[in-house]
Amino acid sequence: MDSTNPSSEVAHDFSPLLKVHKDGKVERLMGTDIVPPSLDPKTNVDSKDVVYSPEHNLSARLYLPKNTNQNQKLPLLVYFHGGGFFIETAFSPTYHNYLNDLVSEANIIAVSVDYRRAPEHPLPIAYEDSWDAVKWVASHVDGNGPEDWLNRNADFERVFYSGDSAGANIAHHMAIRNGREIIDGFNVVGIVLIHPYFWGVEPVGSEPTDVKIRAGTERFWLFACPSTSGLDDPWVNPCADGSSLASLGCARVLVFAAEKDFLCPRGWFYYEKLKESGWGGHVEIVESKGEQHVFHLLNPTCENAGSMLKKICSFFNQDKP
Repeated sequence: MDSTNPSSEVAHDFSPLLKVHKDGKVERLMGTDIVPPSLDPKTNVDSKDVVYSPEHNLSARLYLPKNTNQNQKLPLLVYFHGGGFFIETAFSPTYHNYLNDLVSEANIIAVSVDYRRAPEHPLPIAYEDSWDAVKWVASHVDGNGPEDWLNRNADFERVFYSGDSAGANIAHHMAIRNGREIIDGFNVVGIVLIHPYFWGVEPVGSEPTDVKIRAGTERFWLFACPSTSGLDDPWVNPCADGSSLASLGCARVLVFAAEKDFLCPRGWFYYEKLKESGWGGHVEIVESKGEQHVFHLLNPTCENAGSMLKKICSFFNQDKP
């Protein structure tokens, strides 16, 4: 960095994720690699990128098991990547490899959504982009949408949302919106929330109480969503007073927590509050002992990651005809 140039000075340092310079330049420190869609030789899953929002030049990556019969209907997963709303894309090797494994193991069709990220595009833009992607997917329910894979192979009576971290936050809010805005012929059966990024003003369970830690988390959220009302904004705290958990637009929820993840207590809190909310569905939580945040992406071959994958696959195929 040129120390003689004031514009190159760092205004906001969110290492190890990103730095923002005084001239507005955003320097992402991780999650920047991308890989092209392809037929994966290990899993025999094919993928391709399709534009879902020409207005904003946004694409999604579609995944389909290669041995699928032309008119075989498969459960449909809409997946939202993590990264704190700041980093990663649907096209990173991390998510490309994860979706290949998941689609192969579960025998599903998947749509991995790319959305605009903060700080250049502050929240709630990512939520609006994600809902645009959901509506684009749902435009195929009558078999006459723009994408053949979805027309031929998606079972719109068995739709699921999932995501990790910030993506799990998005998946929850898409299900809330489904409860308010019914899409005919588009039946969201369940959501899978992996280490969801939720927070709040008051600590819950064994959450850190240290003022500096909580202030750092608040600063992170405020930077992603400058228009927020604070840490009890329903966008980040779906369990806050006056929240709409009871209107969740699906029948089943599976939450994953990791014992050594500082977000673990918040996952349990969400689970308990959802049970108490009057929502009429079934919720289950699984805690991975000895594991950190998104360990399944960092170490996908470990035993706990394998157990998580099998549990998710079972969740998707539970109501298989």
